[in-house]
Amino acid sequence: MVKQYLILLGFLFIILTSTQVVKSETVPKIEEMYVTTEDIISDIIFPTVDKRVIKEYGQNTLFDWQWKRILNITYNDNHSYDITVKIEIPSKNFDDAKEDIVKVRISPSCDSDKINKQKCNHGFKIEVLDYKHLSQ
Repeated sequence: MVKQYLILLGFLFIILTSTQVVKSETVPKIEEMYVTTEDIISDIIFPTVDKRVIKEYGQNTLFDWQWKRILNITYNDNHSYDITVKIEIPSKNFDDAKEDIVKVRISPSCDSDKINKQKCNHGFKIEVLDYKHLSQ
């Protein structure tokens, strides 16, 4: 009688454990990407610059401004970065494309204990410091 219960218990154990097995999915291999500093900075400041370009040129005349390049990056004492970029605003007439220079300040959060709290007392923010039209 004990053998029958052990066999029944073993049979139930095998059935229950086989239904509890979770099959893992294979993750497709992500192709290698090459990301530059410009790509990272562009992703961070894009929305802020986009709002300013729309303010300067109006939304209805804007096709899509294009990022040209970073002209300068400056580190400030208060743990912020001033980044100057050149952008191009296309026009319906391809010869009338405009070039502008935008200076943006990125202020990362000062929540690290390793940062001087007297100089760095801001949260994360991005602001446009200067906007210049190169071509009129």
